[in-house]
Amino acid sequence: MSQFLQFDRTGNPAEVLQLQERELTPPEGHEVRVRMRYAPVNPADLNFIEGTYGRPAHPPCIPGHEGCGEVEAVGEKVTSLEKGDVVISLLGTGCWTQHLTAAEHHFAKIPPQIDPVQACMMRVNPVTAWALLKHYQTDLPKGAWVAQNAANSGVGRAFIQLAKHFGFRTLNFVRRAELFDELKTLGADAVFLDTDEGVTEAKKLVGDEPVMLATNAVGGDSAIHLMDLLSPEGMLVTYGAMSRRSLKVPNKFLIFKNLQLRGLWITKWFEKASTAELYEVLDPLTSLIQSGELVTAIDEIVPLAEFNRAIKRAQEGSRGGKVILDLA
Repeated sequence: MSQFLQFDRTGNPAEVLQLQERELTPPEGHEVRVRMRYAPVNPADLNFIEGTYGRPAHPPCIPGHEGCGEVEAVGEKVTSLEKGDVVISLLGTGCWTQHLTAAEHHFAKIPPQIDPVQACMMRVNPVTAWALLKHYQTDLPKGAWVAQNAANSGVGRAFIQLAKHFGFRTLNFVRRAELFDELKTLGADAVFLDTDEGVTEAKKLVGDEPVMLATNAVGGDSAIHLMDLLSPEGMLVTYGAMSRRSLKVPNKFLIFKNLQLRGLWITKWFEKASTAELYEVLDPLTSLIQSGELVTAIDEIVPLAEFNRAIKRAQEGSRGGKVILDLA
């Protein structure tokens, strides 16, 4: 028997999630059964349960966009994995379960010595940050300035660490001044309040140097701040809408700056990426996690049986990192 979390209707995750149990069946053909170990509670997971995510839920559903585990059994046609392999799920859903069965190509093998808690958070935020830095303004020189809002978010923190690894300098905007020192310790070059005054300070710092890439996870006035900071021909990549306010573009930024506006939904990138393209990102991220150059902050690890506490904590705004479900 195996336990899992499921919702039969969309709504407040703290109200609609239920812990259930099912009997396991052997994997067949190209199927692999993974004993899941850890899975984070991401904002996208909560949005999916609420029914506000970009991809609609069709209850009953098992949520969970990412997680890490160990191969427990394989079907007779499986060639890429074997019992004992450590893997992360590429499915994009269904990870809040003690056992996950899916076709072998829905899992990526990772080194067995990697920290499984860090590995369980690799698929969403680090890959998003990697794509933001590498897939848009592809000719940025070493030392270039890149800007972002929501710098204290999971993606934001990965963005800071990866930008440092690539040799870029980061301009980071947040809502609370008490975050400044923490983000600078993480590797941020400069941190500002997400206000008009903060933008003025950032402009003063960069002087005549160009800012050709900015990443937006907030929308509303925060996105306007980034557009104001960007240099002519610069690019704003939007990957989130935390403020739930629309992206409004002042005419002057299109007419006089000719800014480029792009969007990123990492779920779609995973759906379209080839195996080679996946590992071009996952392999270096794995190495960075193992070397300690890329670390995702953890607020609390919560047993599966106490999932309600995990959900409520994940819904709070003053966390010190990710809430992790211990699926053992």
